[in-house]
Amino acid sequence: MSGRRAAWWIGPLESVALLTVVRVPSAAAASTRGVLPWAPLVGLALGGVAAGTAVLGTHLVSPLAGAVAALAVLAALTRALHLDGLADTADGLGPLRSRERALQVMHQGDVGPFGVVTLVLTLLLQAATAAALLDRDGGWLALGTAVVVARLAMARTGLPGVATAEGSALGAAVAGTVSRPWLAGWSAAVTVLAGAGAWLLAGPVAAAVLVAGTAAGLFAAEAVLTRATDRLGGVTGDVMGAMGETAATVVLVVAAALTGTA
Repeated sequence: MSGRRAAWWIGPLESVALLTVVRVPSAAAASTRGVLPWAPLVGLALGGVAAGTAVLGTHLVSPLAGAVAALAVLAALTRALHLDGLADTADGLGPLRSRERALQVMHQGDVGPFGVVTLVLTLLLQAATAAALLDRDGGWLALGTAVVVARLAMARTGLPGVATAEGSALGAAVAGTVSRPWLAGWSAAVTVLAGAGAWLLAGPVAAAVLVAGTAAGLFAAEAVLTRATDRLGGVTGDVMGAMGETAATVVLVVAAALTGTA
């Protein structure tokens, strides 16, 4: 019985080890098989911390301060891995290069101008939309949801049949680790929790808005995956990070835009 419990917990610990700065037992940190299946669970924890930080910052200073503080905490807790992936992917997908050159650029440690511009504009957009949401009742829920949806989008890359770019060790390690029923279950759970929470906090219109934002975020991440597959031959760790940041940004933008017009 104890062996089964240990086996059940090893997956979440593997996900925590790679996706956060939290220290876990070395046995869990040595494997990546559970990283993507349990990424949404890690997103729930990170989303809760981000939302709490945002609310505190809003009460102490302003919605903008709360939004920036939440983004800073997320970057610190994740070692800014997803932001780095966004910048590297932008460098690889943006300028006109061959596939081999694009992958080479993404594997380098530095970030080019295209990546810098993409990163700065994305963070500004996230901060601006999160601040707008925090200025409204229950707006913190959209921020927390965006964090979870980001990890849900990343988990999608672990489905069977998703191509891995040449030379991507992480992509190869997590390939096929997520089953379709498992992902469908997480997708349903995230949608129901977000919609029910928004309904309780602000009513049915807010619930519809957040569900729409969730769908739009996942759709945008899918577009990034399609582009990466066409250009790079498949996913890499950087592409996973880019998909997550894209999904989170679109959730915030849609939620802020629709809430403002509702």
